[in-house]
Amino acid sequence: MRMRAASPARDRDRGQVTIEFLGMTPTILVTLVVLWQLVLVGYTFTLAGNAADEAVRAGTAATPGVRQGACQEAGLDKLPDAWEGAATVNCSTAGGYVTAEVRLNVPVLFPGTANFPFAVKGRAGAVEEVD
Repeated sequence: MRMRAASPARDRDRGQVTIEFLGMTPTILVTLVVLWQLVLVGYTFTLAGNAADEAVRAGTAATPGVRQGACQEAGLDKLPDAWEGAATVNCSTAGGYVTAEVRLNVPVLFPGTANFPFAVKGRAGAVEEVD
């Protein structure tokens, strides 16, 4: 079996794929970082909504004197440590309706390191339970 010599045109293109890949690597990395940050924002919205649901559920079952404490404890209970540190949970009652608002900071790339200067809010409401 006889080997054919590479054509002059192929010799000129040698290494082109490597150069193109190296040129695209920053674009690929930036795209992955942006997608990861969007995932963190979405996850923070999910956590805030779930924490508000848990908080209002506990708040409706508690007596008015201990409602804020029960609400806050339930709202923070299931949050991951990276989000729990700066979280705020507020409950209020008006006209037999209990509302809970949870504010969470959105982490920058790695939860637990730095946060964006804005907060994500989760709100929930339920009718006050009567004995």
